[in-house]
Amino acid sequence: MTFRTIESDGPLRLVVVGAGGMGRAWTRAIQADPGTELVGIADLFSAAAESAAAETGIPDLAVGADAVELVRRTGADAIVNATVPEAHHPVTTAALLAGIPVLGEKPVAASVAEGLSLAAAAEHTGQLFMVSQSRRYHRSLFQVKRQLAALGAVGFVAVEFFKAPHFGGFRDEMASPLLLDMAIHQFDMARFLLDADPVSVSCEEYNPAWSWYDGDAAANAVFAMEGGARFTFNGSWCSPGFETSWNGAWRISAERGTVLWDGDGEPDSDPETSVADAEDPRHEIAGSLREFTAALRFGTEPMGRVHANVMSLAMVEAAIQSAAQGRRVAIDDVLERSYEAALATERNAEVLGVLKSWPSVRDALSRKKTE
Repeated sequence: MTFRTIESDGPLRLVVVGAGGMGRAWTRAIQADPGTELVGIADLFSAAAESAAAETGIPDLAVGADAVELVRRTGADAIVNATVPEAHHPVTTAALLAGIPVLGEKPVAASVAEGLSLAAAAEHTGQLFMVSQSRRYHRSLFQVKRQLAALGAVGFVAVEFFKAPHFGGFRDEMASPLLLDMAIHQFDMARFLLDADPVSVSCEEYNPAWSWYDGDAAANAVFAMEGGARFTFNGSWCSPGFETSWNGAWRISAERGTVLWDGDGEPDSDPETSVADAEDPRHEIAGSLREFTAALRFGTEPMGRVHANVMSLAMVEAAIQSAAQGRRVAIDDVLERSYEAALATERNAEVLGVLKSWPSVRDALSRKKTE
């Protein structure tokens, strides 16, 4: 499925929606990229928008409460949706239906059902909706993938994630803080390395006695992936001492060798592989921004397109369900329940028509990668 491109001269003109910490990180990334121009900041709280605008140093930067109105007022080309997850669906839907492309923060939405609705909305409007799964954008991760290509079939991918952040606020009160707020990064990175989607998961959550989180801050998950490989996640958000990288520490076992990556530096392979250095994709959100810009300018397929990204959130929902139910959960069961929920709650007739036209959820999501 193709999407509309933008042929205007000059930098891509962007409005950032959400003036919190991530919104301000995006304003800085946009200002640092010569291919983009920040033309407005939207937030329901005018004081937050005005404060974020003042930080940019851009004289008379436009602000407002409504993203679509601000795009029309400024002549922006697209929006960056940096709102809280609960606002991802309404903000992105409104933009797409107004003919505005969207680059959104992860997760795609607050639920897989809402993610499916957004995928259908993008199909209906022909507008690009790309999710910034920012930790994919790391040159060493791309190098890991190149080294794996020289080692044959991959059988096992394992990541350990151990940190001890004292965030305060909503994360300390979440029911599943590690799985809901962090693990999606490693889940998505595993999909990238394997070029495969999940089939099923068995997961346990728990909370060490010394944890400062109300909900379970540690988890172990084993995913069966397409093609037969296994991906294991072992992590904790209340593990002080010898902390891993925020990307995690990785071990990938293939038929002719193994790759180790500490999440920050250069990966090692045994036996050593002779492969060309990976191209630098830029780092984290700067990489997402460059890929979004290239997609809108040249029609290139971004790896974070909504159809390709929904499955990463499905991994999170399936892992949480497995832990709660004490059993293995099939990803297709999660997709089917989410699809039924999307059909029951969709209020836009055209978007609902797209959802009903899908032969199956998995087919609809996978075929968009190649059309």
